[in-house]
Amino acid sequence: MTRTWQGGTLTSMALTYKDAGVDISAGDALVERIKPAVKATHRPEVLANIGGFAGMCGLPAGYNEPVLVSGTDGVGTKLKTALATGRHEGIGVDLVAMCVNDVIVTGAEPLFFLDYFATARLDLDVASNVIEGIAKGCSESGCALIGGETAEMPGLYQPGEYDLAGFCVGVVERSDIRTGETLSAGDVLVGIESSGLHSNGHSLARKVLLEELALEYEATPDLLNGASVADVLLKPTLLYVSALRGLSKASIPWKSAAHITGGGLIENPPRMLQKNPALNISLDTKAWTVPPVFSLIATAGIETFEMRRTFNMGLGMLLVLSPEDADAALGELARLGYRASVVGELAPGSGEVRF
Repeated sequence: MTRTWQGGTLTSMALTYKDAGVDISAGDALVERIKPAVKATHRPEVLANIGGFAGMCGLPAGYNEPVLVSGTDGVGTKLKTALATGRHEGIGVDLVAMCVNDVIVTGAEPLFFLDYFATARLDLDVASNVIEGIAKGCSESGCALIGGETAEMPGLYQPGEYDLAGFCVGVVERSDIRTGETLSAGDVLVGIESSGLHSNGHSLARKVLLEELALEYEATPDLLNGASVADVLLKPTLLYVSALRGLSKASIPWKSAAHITGGGLIENPPRMLQKNPALNISLDTKAWTVPPVFSLIATAGIETFEMRRTFNMGLGMLLVLSPEDADAALGELARLGYRASVVGELAPGSGEVRF
């Protein structure tokens, strides 16, 4: 069949959305594949199943003045390593960790999570690996995965690429919000160790490791103690939910906390001070173990200040406690499986970090 259009001839074709690069059937198949993993994360408060237009979740019982706490984040250019190596299993955990670790420093309990997965063309195996990782992170955080969005956008993303964003909502009793008002000079800093890079500083890490040091992803330089470059770049971000919630359940009071993300040890610790800017944060760099990947990156001549401003340097979470509570906190964190130590203290000052 032909049609005339402005003096020319146009052949009629049965074009479909799939011809344009968007496969609705693949999206439906993905939803079916991930349903068991998603359902396993659900809390009693979840009111709707996956597949609806919106996720619904009630507030847990026991709160007198519940305050909702929200956070959103991605995993940055760590995705480039996952894409280059075909290793996607831990990226979903990273996404959850980057969001819930921000929410919990307020004292909140993570309640529910949503994800956004965007790609040029949907690969069911890759997408399901990522989302199953998200479900794993949610399960470990006690956080329900109640929805998400999968978007195919050919032309916006290159073939084989994808991007991620996460959104977390938590709840906290208004009287339990950590505002920093009770901080004082002499309070101690307990640092909970990171698993390595987590999900920050990867642009610099890749430039150093792959370009300046000319290493391959599967290279195993001596400083990494048998691990490959890909291993250390893709090691998942630690979830600190059970650490902070565990201290609270054990009635060990912590006053404030800082998730060490973008901005490293220079910009994140002062965020703990909030309403007490007349304090300095003094950190003893000999009090914790710096993971080997940071030592390897530093061999390229990266200045110490730049390292500290870009990376967590081995500390994923900082807590402020009264000195008399420090030993109990360290014991409970060890029982929960975290490596932690007293890494400094608060002193009179003007909101700076001192090493």
